[in-house]
Amino acid sequence: MTAPVLIESLDQEGRGVAHAEGKVIFIEGALPGEVITYNAYRKKPSFELAQVAQILRPAFSRVTPECRHFGICGGCSMQHMDVRTQVAAKQRVLEDNLKHIGKVAPELILPAVCGLPWGYRYRARLSVRYVAKKGGVLVGFHEKRSSFIADMQTCRIMPPRISALLMPLRKLVENLSIRERLPQIEVSLGEDVDVLVLRILEPLSAQDEALLKVFADQHHVQLFLQPGGPQTACPFYPKDAPELSYTLPEFDVTIPFHPTEFTQVNPAVNRILVRRALNLLDPRVGERIADLFCGLGNFTLPIARRGAQVAGYEGSAALVSRARQNSQRNGLADSTRFMEANLFEIDESWVREQGDFDKMLIDPPREGAIAVVTALEEQQPKPWRIVYVSCNPATLARDAGVLVHRNGYALKAAGVINMFPHTAHVESIALFEKAGGQA
Repeated sequence: MTAPVLIESLDQEGRGVAHAEGKVIFIEGALPGEVITYNAYRKKPSFELAQVAQILRPAFSRVTPECRHFGICGGCSMQHMDVRTQVAAKQRVLEDNLKHIGKVAPELILPAVCGLPWGYRYRARLSVRYVAKKGGVLVGFHEKRSSFIADMQTCRIMPPRISALLMPLRKLVENLSIRERLPQIEVSLGEDVDVLVLRILEPLSAQDEALLKVFADQHHVQLFLQPGGPQTACPFYPKDAPELSYTLPEFDVTIPFHPTEFTQVNPAVNRILVRRALNLLDPRVGERIADLFCGLGNFTLPIARRGAQVAGYEGSAALVSRARQNSQRNGLADSTRFMEANLFEIDESWVREQGDFDKMLIDPPREGAIAVVTALEEQQPKPWRIVYVSCNPATLARDAGVLVHRNGYALKAAGVINMFPHTAHVESIALFEKAGGQA
């Protein structure tokens, strides 16, 4: 245990930041304004990583975590902080990244997009391991900073009906012949069906199959089996389950998806995000709009519903095919087209080949869209409005710097999307416009 220190701020992982003896100390479980002592678990010449030992003066924002596994399970890192303070901390992370990495500041800070703080997670990848010393099979998330699986009986961030399956899943796997060859269960919930994808490294026995069918009937889930990569996942039982899909009612859009395909983990917040993105983009009849990293068409189809002609670009051929099917399913095939493109390797000539766009929406993975924003430098005319949806504030800030300082855009607005309450994960949205407005 150390001498008391004052927590000055939070870092991007939700850890308290203090200074002691010329070092920066990153302290798990500490909140700004608190005076604490800590135990270091990693020491370097310029910094230390540590955990709270004793709280001498708690912050007003400190709350009692609702999950009894908090502090051990690595799924959440901020349950000890009031939800409103969590959102404010994420907003500061976004603004700090824009300022220090991109050298930009938004003209307007958008109100944060928030939803319910508990039971929001409709996608999850649960690890499975047979551990004789723990009395059998464990099913859950990894412990903090560890490859061990947390001994979880419940999970507050998953819907209660799925949380209630953790212990039955342990018993199910315990009784399978391949209990040591089933390393993962992926949860994927839709409007009308709950799907569990079992990653199996050996074939099931007849008795295994019988046990799985009883489990599916008893708990009202559909089971998929995945013997290889994600593309090998296929329905096992029941075969006649409802279609896995989510809806965007405001835009009269239904999007079917495969359980191993990417969708947002928080469908309620996703609906608000799509509304926010569409309000910022303001698609009009007759406009030509590009949707980059379009996935299944989460933004493409609502944009088309507003009357614009939309070109969706995605690096995965399977997702492009799925997006086309979803467009047809929603009666939007005439106003959309989808193309396969590696958007991490495009250049100015590729951008020119696509023709002129009035507006653009960009929704990249964590790596950001540096090739896209760099390729726009030579494009004339450029899209006069860009909406950028980000899951990494650092790469958003980097790309924002390119758009503002090298492409002549103004950062009109930015704000956070609290897609993952109780975690340090920061999703955000930003609006860029060409100086002088519409071309």
